This record gives sequence, structure tokens and C-alpha cells, in this order.
Amino acid sequence: MPSTSPWIAVVLAALAAIGPFAIDTYLPAFPQMAAALGATQVEVQQTLTAYMATFAFMVLWHGALADRFGRRRVLMGATFLFGIAALLCAIAPSIEWLWAGRAVQGLCGGAGMVVGRAVIRDIHEGPQAQRLMSRVMMIFGIAPAVAPLIGGMLLAVAGWRAIFVFLACFGFALCAMTWRFLPETLAEDARQPLHPAALARAYRNVLTHPAFLLLALSVALMFNGFFIYVLSAPVFVMTHLGLGAQDFAWLFVPSVAGMMIGSGLSGRAAGHWSPVRTIGAGFAVMLAAALGGMLIAASAPPHRLWLVLPIAIYGVGMALAMPSMSILALDLFPQRRGMASSCQSFLQVGMNAVTAGVLAPILWRAPLTLAAGMCMFSALALTGFITWRRRYHAA
Repeated sequence: MPSTSPWIAVVLAALAAIGPFAIDTYLPAFPQMAAALGATQVEVQQTLTAYMATFAFMVLWHGALADRFGRRRVLMGATFLFGIAALLCAIAPSIEWLWAGRAVQGLCGGAGMVVGRAVIRDIHEGPQAQRLMSRVMMIFGIAPAVAPLIGGMLLAVAGWRAIFVFLACFGFALCAMTWRFLPETLAEDARQPLHPAALARAYRNVLTHPAFLLLALSVALMFNGFFIYVLSAPVFVMTHLGLGAQDFAWLFVPSVAGMMIGSGLSGRAAGHWSPVRTIGAGFAVMLAAALGGMLIAASAPPHRLWLVLPIAIYGVGMALAMPSMSILALDLFPQRRGMASSCQSFLQVGMNAVTAGVLAPILWRAPLTLAAGMCMFSALALTGFITWRRRYHAA
């Protein structure tokens, strides 16, 4: 199958979407899960932390495994195991079993995101890589909007356990799609050994590379500015917006629309604007949205749904900047793209896990504190990007 097949973008986007589906689909079910399992709201929230902690650990290894065994084998194995873990969650008799199932899901859930980025750089470079990355993000952007809607419908019709049955089917379907439509993009002679000493040196080289760390941490910080709203969705939607368990679309649809617009703009900018100019434009949009969000939250808007508008605009800037920043980071290690992608994901998801367990419960107390969190994360990301540009861009 030629690498230019339109199915490539669809499959890679579906593989990357396993993360949003694993998180967003079951958010509306938190109250019902707590009641059914005799757990507190905080204990149910920790199912998200369990998923993200193991997710952050395993993304360090997905790339190295894909560099050794090839892209297809790792993707098929991870998606199949994800489906098995989802079935474990569906039959969980207690909150402890649910923590275990979510932890196993986290071990597999990052493969699509990590290995997918490496596949893009295997088959394209320069503007073509940015266009494909943007196309994948545009298709992938549908997932956060669709996932809570599916979760809300399943919750209303069949209860919270049906959500995890759906996730199991999704994992098995992804395994079949990878087998059918995704070619192997890493040649046998380009594969890297899993020798412990060589791996240790390679990980050290990536995780101590100043330019890589600045780019990867900036991506993680800018994403966190949006992700705090995903983590806080039950409180934000049902408490701050005064909506119901089936109304999560009011948050996710505008946010995802913004991300899709930003991804489309990034694809159009490829080959016309330099990556640095594209990233700079994205940061300008993100900072304007974050500051606007604080002003709206601090005032008395005519309708509470005005609180969603800055999140959607922030998504435009984030999706505009992120493809170029990810490619710049991967290009620092052309022989170890899988490992570089793993390390980038590890830094991002590790920061997300800290936010889920520590910062989100603090920030979700009021719309103003959430908006302040968005502003803080975007400002820190911009600081990292400016530092990279001044010190390493010319090189």
C-alpha cells in the first residue's frame, strides 16, 4: 500500500484518538460510578490518575519498542491489550478493580500517539510532514467532541459499564484497522537494538538535550492549558455552567471545532510560513484567548456559556502551533524518532498526570481559577519557546 494513501491519516488519527476516548467517554459517568461502586468522588477521580500515571510511564517504551520491532506490531499489540483491559473495567466489582483496569489501559493507550508521530516522520519530511500531522490532528480533533456524547448516550441507555464495553470494541477495531490499512514504515535495516546500555545512552541523550526539552515541555505546557478543562469537565459543565450529564457537548464541541480550525490553518501554512512564524501566530492566539478568558470569568457575562468561547479560541492557537513544534522536536533525533516521540509524550503525559491529581482539584473551584490556570500554562509554554528560539533556532 503506498504511503500516500488517504487511509494513513484516518488510521493514525483513530489510533491517536484512543487517548481522548479513554478519558472523555466516561467523564459523564463519574456520579453513577461512585454510587454503584460505593466510592467517593475523589476515588473515582483517581481512576483517571491511575490511567495517566501508567500512560506516562509506558510512553517511554512504546517508541523504543517500535524502533526495534516495527510500527505495526507495537500498534496492534497495544490496541488489542487496551480492549482486554476495557473489558476488565466493564466487569469491575469494586473501585480497586477499576483502578487496576484503568492502569492496564494506560499502559497501552499511548502507543497510537507515540508511534503515529514516528510513522509520519518515516514517510514525510518538511512541509509534507506538517500537512499530514495537521490532517491527523484535524481528524483526531473530532474525538474529544464525540467521546462524551457517546458516553452520555450509553450512560442513559445502558449504564456506565456499557461505556467500557464500547471502549473494548473500539480497541479491537483499531487493531483490525492497523492490520488492514497501515503499512510497516520502518525498514528492517533501520531498526535499533534493545540492548540495555545502548538504550540507557539513547534515553539520556534525548532527555538531557536542552533544545528537545524546551520544545517538548513547551508543547506539554500549552496542552495543559486546554487539558485542565477536560480534567475539570464534570465540575465545569454541571456546576459552573449549570448543565446536565448529557450536556458535555457544550464544552467539547466548540473546543474541538477550534482545534480543527487551527489544524486546518497549520496545514495551509505549511510551505508558506516558516515553522517559527506558525508557532508564534499560535501563541498569539492562545495568549489572547487566555487573557480574554480571565476577563470573562472575572465579569458577569450575560450567559454562562460565554465561558466556553475562550477555550475554543485557545484550541485554534494550540492546534496551529503544535504540529510544527512536535516536528522540530523529532527532527533533533532522526535515527531515534520513535524514542524521541516517546520522550516527548512522557513529558507531556507526566505533566498531565500531575495536573490531574494535584492542580485540577485546586483550579476547578471557580471559572476564574480555571482561566488563570490556562493563562499560566500558556505563558510558561511561551517562555520555553522563546528560550529555544534565542539559544538554538539559528543552530
